[in-house]
Amino acid sequence: MKRLLFIALSIVLFACNSVEKSNINYPEYADNALNFIVASDLGRNGYYEQKPIAELMGIFTEKVDIEFVAAAGDVHHFNGVASINDPLWMTNYELIYSHPGLMIDWFAICGNHEYRGNTQAVLDYSNVSRRWIAPAKYYTRTFDAGDSTMVRLVFIDTAPLIDKYRNNDNGYPDAVKQDMQQQLNWIDSVLATSTEKWKIVIGHHPVYAETNKELSERTEMQTRVAPILERNGVDIYFCGHIHNFQHIKPAASDVEYVVNSSASLSRKVKTTVDTRFCSDKAGFTVCSVTDNSIEITFVDSKGNIIYTYHRSK
Repeated sequence: MKRLLFIALSIVLFACNSVEKSNINYPEYADNALNFIVASDLGRNGYYEQKPIAELMGIFTEKVDIEFVAAAGDVHHFNGVASINDPLWMTNYELIYSHPGLMIDWFAICGNHEYRGNTQAVLDYSNVSRRWIAPAKYYTRTFDAGDSTMVRLVFIDTAPLIDKYRNNDNGYPDAVKQDMQQQLNWIDSVLATSTEKWKIVIGHHPVYAETNKELSERTEMQTRVAPILERNGVDIYFCGHIHNFQHIKPAASDVEYVVNSSASLSRKVKTTVDTRFCSDKAGFTVCSVTDNSIEITFVDSKGNIIYTYHRSK
């Protein structure tokens, strides 16, 4: 049995496509910028493109000063984790994201797949791994960007904000236990009192996106979350869940709605009336913030920069 386990872990760790460093395109950012990676929909036990993309994320840290990773949910497919001792912590996370450059802070939130398991274990793992930071199901942090500019990141817990999860006690037992209005009030209060120049919100589920997933997921996020983002001057809402890259900007909105692709297994996508860009490539997003601008860069699994967007203020 031990020999089989060793062989299985060896396959996860080493039987993957190598990443050619010479083929990677690196963005050029200001020396004093705040740079971070947005990664979501990761956990496939190293299969599909997870391991090569994990390598690529690590290689990026060798050339780009990445301060942290924002892990926007679904680190564990398909049924979350059972406890802090679940082997999935090794095969989905620790043994996959093992590059020295990824031994940085990972600010994590739950996705819908975490809600199929023990969501408290996702928080408690913060006491096991130094780099895993999940102090609560929703929380906020501030960071320096440039010489005098501050950035506020608000990490929200979206599954309990959507009825399909709240109404499924068997499939998502922890979702109904969460006080939806309490979280919405908290998000509104934090953003309303924020004095930082840049405001970024990160959740797992999209507010706007093109997808075959149930329309109610988005309409409920549009009803419950979008008004809070709009009236409080949020610059960007990052999410995952759809497994492709999208940049959506509704005509009447001041918020950039950015869907980060899966870092393991991607899905098809098509444009809509409000689409600025979309791609069915797997990969991750790099966000760079300075005094005067935010730059969003979509990076595919081969290291190609497939889209860049600048927002100035």
